[in-house]
Amino acid sequence: MAKVRLILDTRKSSKSANSDLFPIALRVYHIKPRLIRLPYQTSRAGWNDNAQTLKKSAATNKSLDCDKVNQILYNKLHEAKNLINELGGAIQYMDVDVLVNEIKKRWEDKISPKLKSKMSNGLMLSEWGKVIIERKRKINKPGSADWYHYAIKDFIRFNNNKDFPLDQLSVSILKDFEVYKESKGLKPNGINSHIRALRALYNAALYEDKIEVVKNPFKRYKIPSSNPTKKRAIPKETFLRIRNVEYPEGSALWHTKNYALIMFNCRGMNLIDLVKLKKSNINQDRLFYGRSKTGDPLSVKLTPELKQILTYYLKHDYNDGFLFPSNYDGSTLKYEKYKTIRRRVNQRLKQIAQDAGIKEHFTTYSIRHSWATIAKHMGISTAIISEGLGHSSLKTTEIYLKRFDNSTLDDANEMIVA
Repeated sequence: MAKVRLILDTRKSSKSANSDLFPIALRVYHIKPRLIRLPYQTSRAGWNDNAQTLKKSAATNKSLDCDKVNQILYNKLHEAKNLINELGGAIQYMDVDVLVNEIKKRWEDKISPKLKSKMSNGLMLSEWGKVIIERKRKINKPGSADWYHYAIKDFIRFNNNKDFPLDQLSVSILKDFEVYKESKGLKPNGINSHIRALRALYNAALYEDKIEVVKNPFKRYKIPSSNPTKKRAIPKETFLRIRNVEYPEGSALWHTKNYALIMFNCRGMNLIDLVKLKKSNINQDRLFYGRSKTGDPLSVKLTPELKQILTYYLKHDYNDGFLFPSNYDGSTLKYEKYKTIRRRVNQRLKQIAQDAGIKEHFTTYSIRHSWATIAKHMGISTAIISEGLGHSSLKTTEIYLKRFDNSTLDDANEMIVA
């Protein structure tokens, strides 16, 4: 026979991030246990487990009308028990999840539309977002933290600057958010990025039992496709023109030129990984480092050009053993410093491109794309390129590889049909 009782859900994963309180829930046991979370919270000291009621004397419950809440809780428990009694022996053929849904339907029929609108699990988007963002910052993933932060900020702005309960997210609301962002002029890539961040937050809440929903809207909602990445690759003969431009030794442009060549020699290394390098990362004829984005360890053999450039930096001493004067310790606290470094390096690369006669858009990111695309044109397999870039999947690598231009395709076609 199925059993139901009111409990305080004291699992660590259920505790509210802001108030440190636990939710009250209806525990349903029918072969397997299930919890139906209710819209009330209290502390361990504020719950009478034997009576299945809130304690009026507890300090935590001072802001609650305990008599009213206890009556509501009793009614819910009573309705669930009545349903089980009405089902009788037929309940043995019913799955526990079906039983839970039937209990919720019984409750829905008994409450007013006004109260119905308040019947949520209580976890708000910004509340859960703070938890996830703080986790990212603690493990020094400030870029990911910013990704979540700006997605949440935009969604709340869309919702008339009001917070939003996660369990009320629906396909219609996601479509409205998509249209809202499009009307504001945001490109498909930006819309795709924001909604993927919301999906990651929502799925994390589901995985950690922070919310209970009947349907996951992301199972039915199709996130807008992002446009193919804009061509950022520069042909090899054009890219290597930067070797021929000269700047005074030690100047900002001189260092930036070196950084560009180092990143190119290191298989399209990201700038954030370059500025985190220390002298200790070099051992004999190899450079060892971990990708900031994934943490995967990478190792690059020092090419003749790389050795020559590094000679200058190895004989100079910078703070804390860093290899370059533009350095970043990888911490969340100093992430703003890194963004400043990145902005200045990209400004100087623009000047270097102009001096070298490079017409293509030249940034630290285009160095990475260029290395991958040059390798592809030289006949190197996508699998090898993927490993060289430190990608976890070939799909990511394929995004980096720009489409062949029309002249290349025309030449190929003439060879085929001749």
